[in-house]
Amino acid sequence: MFAIRWFLGRIILLLNFVFSPKKMKRPLAEQQKIDNATKNMTLYEYKACPFCVKVRRSLRRQGLNIVTVDAKQQPHKNTLHSEGGKLQVPCLKIVEAGQTTWMYESSEIISFLSKKVA
Repeated sequence: MFAIRWFLGRIILLLNFVFSPKKMKRPLAEQQKIDNATKNMTLYEYKACPFCVKVRRSLRRQGLNIVTVDAKQQPHKNTLHSEGGKLQVPCLKIVEAGQTTWMYESSEIISFLSKKVA
């Protein structure tokens, strides 16, 4: 089972690399405004997870510079589990006005970010 997951993961990463979407170009002032709006967001992910790839591709298409962290690494894994409540990726951590929100569904994350940028 490990070999199959490893192989499929490498195929997903290869296809993502080959067919990567173009990054949106914006005027510098507008990009800085969007960067400020998303600076308190962190995406917890696994590199070869198809749902994480879906979110990363959307981030690239929209030109968003959100910090991504590998949830397989120990400190991030512990943070995701203890603060977020479950080990599920993709997960977007949003810190606004001292309040932390954890968003787990890829379609919900993409929809939220599209509204935030628009």
